[in-house]
Amino acid sequence: MSDGPAARRGPGEPWGGVRPFSIKTKLAVLVVVSVLITTGLSMIAVQTKTELRFIMVFSMIATLLITQFVAHSLTNPLDEMNTVARSISHGDYTRRVSENRRDELGDLAQTINAMADELEAQDRQRKELVANVSHELRTPIAGLRAVLENVVDGIAEADPETMRTALQQTERLGRLVETLLDLSRLDNGVVPLKKRRFEVWPYLSGVLKEAQMVASARGGMASGSGSHTRTDVHLHLDVDPLDLTAHADPERIHQVVANLIDNAVKHSPPHGRVTVRARPGSGPYSLQLEVLDEGPGIPKSQWHRVFERFNRGVVARPHGPGSDGGTGLGLAIARWAVDLHGGRIGVAESERGCRILVTLPGETSTSR
Repeated sequence: MSDGPAARRGPGEPWGGVRPFSIKTKLAVLVVVSVLITTGLSMIAVQTKTELRFIMVFSMIATLLITQFVAHSLTNPLDEMNTVARSISHGDYTRRVSENRRDELGDLAQTINAMADELEAQDRQRKELVANVSHELRTPIAGLRAVLENVVDGIAEADPETMRTALQQTERLGRLVETLLDLSRLDNGVVPLKKRRFEVWPYLSGVLKEAQMVASARGGMASGSGSHTRTDVHLHLDVDPLDLTAHADPERIHQVVANLIDNAVKHSPPHGRVTVRARPGSGPYSLQLEVLDEGPGIPKSQWHRVFERFNRGVVARPHGPGSDGGTGLGLAIARWAVDLHGGRIGVAESERGCRILVTLPGETSTSR
């Protein structure tokens, strides 16, 4: 995330907790100075026996000059903000407002710049989404069309093998649509959780078996959706104690574990090992999950970007045989599901490979 002005100081928050040059202060100073000028000239007029009308003219001129100076300092930044806001409304998110003031207008400038940063990021993500989805959908659609055209033109028979190929392409499309639905849920905010207690060992054992079965069923075909097709990586489950019980939404935790396993397998070396480790957390029915692989790991400078959308990593040749780069959405969806539970997910220190640590709060007072 950007460490822009809004990250350093929130909108409306004065510099260092005190705003020494607020607009109210400037207006108060303007009034005081005008009164002092008028009073001073009046006293001079009394002492020098100058006509009062001249004093009034001089006082008005001095007051107008000071007022013009203050008004100019206030309207100039407003004109700049208006120009930038108009550019933003027309889709130009590159322009920014100068942040050289220490008053309410400076706060407003920071707010506008923060808004422009957010809109620019959303626009970039929207374009990346369109590009990624177009790329991912094109391959299975082209494959399915080729199979059907061959059958219609009589080049190939509608035998089980041909239909199996068409079914595989259809399944790829289904997985892509499922990923997009998860992304849509992520964008639409909070999804109601269906929390319940469940035993961790049989639950995670089922998730691992499903991951192995799906990878074997896909065989050597490219996934197109970011799901791996590797069968050479060994999945290992480590739960202690064996009767460990957690309180969470099993469907959402399935998303978390499946996506983390998928990511770990893709980054594992040939015949590598991925370990899913579960331990009790600090609270009642809380849970700590770890997914460890033996891959190249993630540079510490990139830890903060791991769960960003469309982030596919910067490691040279990060994906093992039989894996593609994916859509870069799996870990973003995992973070979304963990956030729904009020938990935490992040990259942790590891002697080898990558270690993702998930902490789930378990049964809280509001969930009982």
